[in-house]
Amino acid sequence: MLVTGENGAGKTNLLESLHVATQGFSPRTRSDGELVRFGESAAAIELELRRTEVAHRVRMRLVDGGARVAELDGSRLPSAESLRREFPTLVFTPDRLAVIKAGPAARRAYFDRVLGRLQPARAGLPQEYASALAQRNAALRRVQLGLSERAVLAPWTERVAALGAALVEARGLVLAALAPVFAHRAAELGLEQALLAYEGDRPTTTLLESRLDADVVRGATGAGPHLHDVRISAGPRDLRSFGSQGEQRLAVLSLLLAEAEVIRERSGVPPLLLLDDVLSELDPGRRRVLAERISRDGQTLITSTSAAALPVEPTLLLEVSPGEVRAA
Repeated sequence: MLVTGENGAGKTNLLESLHVATQGFSPRTRSDGELVRFGESAAAIELELRRTEVAHRVRMRLVDGGARVAELDGSRLPSAESLRREFPTLVFTPDRLAVIKAGPAARRAYFDRVLGRLQPARAGLPQEYASALAQRNAALRRVQLGLSERAVLAPWTERVAALGAALVEARGLVLAALAPVFAHRAAELGLEQALLAYEGDRPTTTLLESRLDADVVRGATGAGPHLHDVRISAGPRDLRSFGSQGEQRLAVLSLLLAEAEVIRERSGVPPLLLLDDVLSELDPGRRRVLAERISRDGQTLITSTSAAALPVEPTLLLEVSPGEVRAA
């Protein structure tokens, strides 16, 4: 599906509404006030969709300053983000280049979200680790100030070590599943020798205890997966430091395509792909490769200012103008 319109016409708004209604949150902002039209206090999104030939209806209500309310087939869900377990959706937006260009925290956050989609049973592991880490750091600061004895650190050290080791293992499994598919999709798009590599070792109780003096001085835990990184490279070149913006764009797009393929293989249901302004910086050859790849399976929505940017005939062409979407 190709969505065209002038800059500022509302193409990204349409894409964003689909993401909110299938994932329960915006890929752009965590403030619902930014999703509600200026001058209004609330907004609503309603979708009719099919999953494995079964029809479903989703309703989402957003209130500026209030809680989101999501309904699936007339039943209220415990949280809006419960939709993520029902309808897989992956999104590409230009600001996703931060996965490559930003610091390690951006990559950790990205791959932990992938972890939640590929290993639902372990989806809560990053947050469990973060909570235990926060408790250990708070205990370190109390020891630093002389308000607690060092003995209070022992249970949190063991907890951080255990959860940290489990998180490193889970991240490793994610990268093992993605890496070969990522390399193939990147090669198709002309980015050769694309690699994913996890940088960091499993924490142990022994390691954390050996650093105890330094950690007390700092008031923070100085080892563990909260400090790790994922190296995204083309051959020997780390794309963060030595990749062009075009190569970085291809890498992020290849990551999305790889994840979509792994999700389809594991669940039998291809995710909805939302590609915002993905064609503008691709040459004609790469546009054709991408178009042929996404046409093979599932449903994809692409936004562009021109229908001519897509080198194949879309299944559906929509034109967006302010306040209106119509079939071309």
